[in-house]
Amino acid sequence: MKRLLLILFFFCVWEVNAQSFYRYRFEEPWSISAGIGPTQYFGELYSFWKYNEGIQPDWHANFSFNYIFGTHLKARGEFTYYKMSGQDLPSDPRAYRTPRNLTFRAKNMEIAGIIEYYWHPVKLNNITRHLWNPYIFFGLGMSTNNPQTQLRGEWVDLRPFQLENNPYEKYIIVFPMGLGFKYKLNVYMDFKFEGNYRYTLTDYMDDISAYNVSEFYLDLVEDYVSGNNPDRLRLAIRNPNFVLDNGEPDVQKILQNRGRIRRGSGLTHRYDGYLTFSAGVEIYLSRDIFDNWIFRDRIYEKRFRFW
Repeated sequence: MKRLLLILFFFCVWEVNAQSFYRYRFEEPWSISAGIGPTQYFGELYSFWKYNEGIQPDWHANFSFNYIFGTHLKARGEFTYYKMSGQDLPSDPRAYRTPRNLTFRAKNMEIAGIIEYYWHPVKLNNITRHLWNPYIFFGLGMSTNNPQTQLRGEWVDLRPFQLENNPYEKYIIVFPMGLGFKYKLNVYMDFKFEGNYRYTLTDYMDDISAYNVSEFYLDLVEDYVSGNNPDRLRLAIRNPNFVLDNGEPDVQKILQNRGRIRRGSGLTHRYDGYLTFSAGVEIYLSRDIFDNWIFRDRIYEKRFRFW
């Protein structure tokens, strides 16, 4: 009888330990992640690469679904809300952009499909994930494009005005790519940090592309004088040297100058883009994640669970 009881005791202990570790043996291909951090715009109102511009940060937040499909590979579907802006006031004096007196802001949304390649394998049992794992990524996405600026104290959408007589789309193609790093916090969760630069195929995220207004200033003046759309001239030329004391454009001076009033940077070969740095967490959707200590009441657990 004693031997039988001893065998039953060891069998129960083994069964309890087996169950406690069995839940960690599965591969967890699905996960969700979220992050937040600063956003930096690059374009005609900000040229970090050429001048000493400092930084003009805004912010963004993202959420994504992730799936492991290879030894070192993950796929990611991501949604991002981001803000960006630019203004001439803090620009490097060597750029000679301050006299333009231009400014913009944008609140955009982006969806993207991304492939991640990891230094260490990711197709592992959940408990055997590496403590740290750097990765690179690239992808394809689409973003809204809605630059705004202030007119008479109110923010107005710039895209409908077509200030440079060159219409551009409300939605643009983006190419996200960058570097990231993950650190294992526990069996179910990683901390992640990444830098993501988006290349685009547009030069109008800030509503500015042309170097000056010489090619379309007559159209702007005509719309202003006729009253058909006078705000086009008010928005296109903000240089104080070409504005009257009452805040209205100096039409005579603009005509005399033949539109040689600077607007863009003159970098015709460069599209606009934006950079984000994101810090957040990734949670692996384990089969028993809602039974994990992260989510359940520990007092309730102690009463009804024994591992």
